[in-house]
Amino acid sequence: MITIFVGVLLGITTVIAIKNITYYSEMAVAREMDSLGANVLVLPKSVTLQDYYSADIHNATIPEEYALRLTMSNLAGVDNLSPKLCVPVELDGRSFTLTGILPKSEFQAKAAWGGAGIFSRPIGCGAIDVGTAEPEDKKTLVRNRVIDDLATNETLVGSDTAASLGIEEGQTLDLMGKQFSVVAVLPETGTVDDSRIFAHLHTVQEMSGKDAVVSCIEIVGCCKEISAGLVDNVNNLLPEAKVVTVTQVVATQQKVNGMMEKLSMIFVAIIVVIGGAGIANFMFANVYERRREIGTLMSLGAESKLILRIFLLKALLLGVAGGVGGFLIGTTLAVTLGPRLANVPVLPMPMLAVWAIGISVGTTLLASYFPARNAARLDPVTSFKEV
Repeated sequence: MITIFVGVLLGITTVIAIKNITYYSEMAVAREMDSLGANVLVLPKSVTLQDYYSADIHNATIPEEYALRLTMSNLAGVDNLSPKLCVPVELDGRSFTLTGILPKSEFQAKAAWGGAGIFSRPIGCGAIDVGTAEPEDKKTLVRNRVIDDLATNETLVGSDTAASLGIEEGQTLDLMGKQFSVVAVLPETGTVDDSRIFAHLHTVQEMSGKDAVVSCIEIVGCCKEISAGLVDNVNNLLPEAKVVTVTQVVATQQKVNGMMEKLSMIFVAIIVVIGGAGIANFMFANVYERRREIGTLMSLGAESKLILRIFLLKALLLGVAGGVGGFLIGTTLAVTLGPRLANVPVLPMPMLAVWAIGISVGTTLLASYFPARNAARLDPVTSFKEV
């Protein structure tokens, strides 16, 4: 009985953990699609894309000249180009990412920073022109100037980096042996950009000893043009690079989510088939071993319905215990491992408790019905003779 219980418990645990993580992963994909729109990434061929936000953090590079090619090509639908180069740096014994950017282009490409009051986004394809509005104060005026004309000794700091290091605007930072002035702490985006430090692209190239190369070129493209073949056009223009869209990234994640969903259904089938067979085998053996006790109860006046209810109650308790235990353990695993495996925060889902108990109880009752019915049909006289 303990073995059967553990089997049901582990099966329910696995299903609940997978379903919990899959649900929140799908929500994260939906949020990512809403916040990013239909952007395009140009990456080195050797890069394996796992996360859109950190796609530019790698050692491979592509020529900066690719951005010039894209600009001169006049491809329809390319609203903005944002080349970037990432190099690791250390501050206070901790590792951070220094990202070289072309300021105006980079910030116009950030949907999460749109309307923050420190830059403007390009008009077109649903974008809102926030740069024509009158600045609220002198600080906004200064920030607008900084974004357009980031100097070689100026840097911008992400919100998380600024908070962890206690950095404020006006302070200085020592990056790779060069002194930088912090001219702005950037608004929070909820992405890896919050933990980065930004400087001018050409300054980072010079400091890192690299030629005119970049880690990534981000393109803000119109949705209609992307659907009409913008990605294919960029691929034809830059055959040596890898070109992906956010929709491709999301489609990949959706395939993973679909695979996890199918995997959970496979585990449900395993629970029903193998678990049910094990429970039925256990109940048949239990009825055989309890023939004398069953015969005694029936000799004392117990009806067949009572015997049936006794065995079904035993199955019910086994199913409830397995369902509740599986839900608690599965939810704990999902909340603990979800952020590590799927890179998304996972919260408990009470509705899955009903689902888990329903599967567990349904399986145990179904598997126990026929053995219980056999017990209810035992002839007391025959059972005593056999014993």
